[in-house]
Amino acid sequence: MTTKHNCGGPVFGRKTPGCPRCDELLAGAEPVRWGWDERREEQARRIAAIRAHDCVESRCGRVCTAFEW
Repeated sequence: MTTKHNCGGPVFGRKTPGCPRCDELLAGAEPVRWGWDERREEQARRIAAIRAHDCVESRCGRVCTAFEW
């Protein structure tokens, strides 16, 4: 749980001195992450695995069903 802004939140990244949350951010606190980074990384790993898949080595047969889950 993070401290709430009482300034309305940073506008264009500018923090308001005197706001409890802005003061934390100015002191080096981590900004809140909304989960997009983790999903982007997961998607990149999945794409890399699909590109690296070799049907001959994996013996998929006539119809490859790898990654269809």
